[in-house]
Amino acid sequence: MMKFNFSTKKPLGIEDLKEKYAQTPSQFLKLNNLEVHYRDEGIADDKTPLVLLHGFGAHLYTFNSWVDRLSSEFRIIRLDLPGFGLTGAFPDADYSTNRYTSFLKQFLTELGVEKCIIGGNSMGGNIAWNFALDYPNMVEKLVLINAAGCRITNKKLLMLTHLARIPKIDYMIRNYAPSSVFKRTVQEVYANRDRIHSKTVDRYIDLIKREGNTKAMVDISKTLEFVKDKVDPRIDEISKIKQPILILWGQRDNVLPVADAKQFYKNTPNSKLVIFDEAGHVPMEEIPKTSVEPLKQFLSE
Repeated sequence: MMKFNFSTKKPLGIEDLKEKYAQTPSQFLKLNNLEVHYRDEGIADDKTPLVLLHGFGAHLYTFNSWVDRLSSEFRIIRLDLPGFGLTGAFPDADYSTNRYTSFLKQFLTELGVEKCIIGGNSMGGNIAWNFALDYPNMVEKLVLINAAGCRITNKKLLMLTHLARIPKIDYMIRNYAPSSVFKRTVQEVYANRDRIHSKTVDRYIDLIKREGNTKAMVDISKTLEFVKDKVDPRIDEISKIKQPILILWGQRDNVLPVADAKQFYKNTPNSKLVIFDEAGHVPMEEIPKTSVEPLKQFLSE
């Protein structure tokens, strides 16, 4: 039987986290009782920015290396989705996909963005393609990075996602900071653990300890459609997306297998698929130099 050591340390306060992680160019936007943490970088007068959405348990910093390589040529907007990072939880704990896409539309509208290239990793990818279905006039292109919602094989859930659905364990996750469990979750999404920097793990753990985030992750694990049902109920609608789509995938993804990438590719009429043999679930973080090249080409086309 597995044993986990749950820290009894209190969640970190938002002001402490802001001081540690929200330096320039971080900004906060007040939106529906939330202070949304985001960064808007690169070419300021670019009217069609690249909007990047992180995955479950992650944060906007997962795209740091990509932004470093793209910001001289493009405008990039990234944010901590509600329930994660410095943004914090939805007050009403509604984490349906529709809630996320409507929130994202409101967020982009507040920033004056009428059209964008939207991309996302894992859960963020699921939100991105649902956003393209809900608001097609706002999407010029779509980027799916090991995106969720098209599971066709019986692969495991991330450890933290699985544990959050067990009644007695979810109490532990809600009320204590699961440092050891979350560290292992980070390790699960890399193909090569030697590529994981200690600062990366520390940042993941610090931000999941933000007050309210552990409970949000439990709520998300129990309610978000593709997690609850292991497939997005709208998956059959994905063929309606006519915009150009770039599908990027790590061959060694143990969470969302490469078979899902091929299914996305098969079911979308205007898509291109790139598979990275040496990467896992987060190629933008694990192999940023290699994974950003097909994205650069796609953005320039």
